[in-house]
Amino acid sequence: MTGKGKGQGTQARTGSFEHALVLETARVTEGAALAASRWVGMGDKNAVDGAGTEAMRELLNSLDIRGRVVIGEGEMDEAPMLYIGEELGQGQYEVDIAVDPVEGTSVTAKGLPNGLAVIALSERGGLMHAPDCYMDKLVVPPPAAGRVNLDWPVEANLSVLAQSLERDVEDLLVTILDRERHADLIRRVRQAGARVKLIGDGDVVASLAVGVRGTGVHALMGSGGAPEGVLSAAAMKCLGAEIQGRFIAEDDAMRERFVSMGVDEHKIYKTDELAPGSQIVFSATGITYGELLSGVRRFGGGARTHTLVMGYASRVVRFIDTVHLEDDGARVTIRV
Repeated sequence: MTGKGKGQGTQARTGSFEHALVLETARVTEGAALAASRWVGMGDKNAVDGAGTEAMRELLNSLDIRGRVVIGEGEMDEAPMLYIGEELGQGQYEVDIAVDPVEGTSVTAKGLPNGLAVIALSERGGLMHAPDCYMDKLVVPPPAAGRVNLDWPVEANLSVLAQSLERDVEDLLVTILDRERHADLIRRVRQAGARVKLIGDGDVVASLAVGVRGTGVHALMGSGGAPEGVLSAAAMKCLGAEIQGRFIAEDDAMRERFVSMGVDEHKIYKTDELAPGSQIVFSATGITYGELLSGVRRFGGGARTHTLVMGYASRVVRFIDTVHLEDDGARVTIRV
């Protein structure tokens, strides 16, 4: 039997990682969501985040990967686990990892909608290592991909979006984080005739709602976290939607960090630059109830989860409804 060279073996392993890991990645976000759900409504966002992070780290270490965290809970000296640069797993597939074990720690701690566990995997170099800063963002659904521009006036982008979706501007609903810095943006969107959906937290799930048809949301605008922008880009690439982002330097120290990381604060980064990987797996599991994903629903001895998991190269999008029987002897009557 003819043996494979080193390069061939690496290529074969990389080429198959999506098929091997897509369902295992869903298991990771399910585990993080289940752990964090124990703290829903308890008012302790640190406990929520800690539970989700610990569960996600344990499950990632069980996968057949040699993973490196590029988007995580912070730098090594800021986070006890899932920090940027942390190595996870002892398996064969070399991957970069972007995580947000609990997106929306505050809303989850308060029992409010749209808390979720999120992860993206790619081949090495397939996810941008973004600085922990703000990013000005524009997210649009597949029909408008490639037709809008973050540099254009809000009104122009809304007009193009409406044309792409074959509707009037007045039919559009735009999600914006409810922050004082967005007061002028909110005013302009409303003056143009579009409606505004204000959210308190969680712009990854807001981006997902734009990329999936039927949610009633048509765009995301405004600034939010740059790491969340990379996670959103991984999802938008799988869905055929688009994110455009520009990194915001708030002071000279951040500008120096941009230079050290090769980030251009004047450039518009598009989906394929934020998530350049040829293979990407993205998974999100609801922790609290949301328009796109149901939250964890507990019953005696177990729980039910709702997950969206996608593979870019494998061209698969799955919504997974899972019943977890956690206690010995637990029984449940399955229903829709």
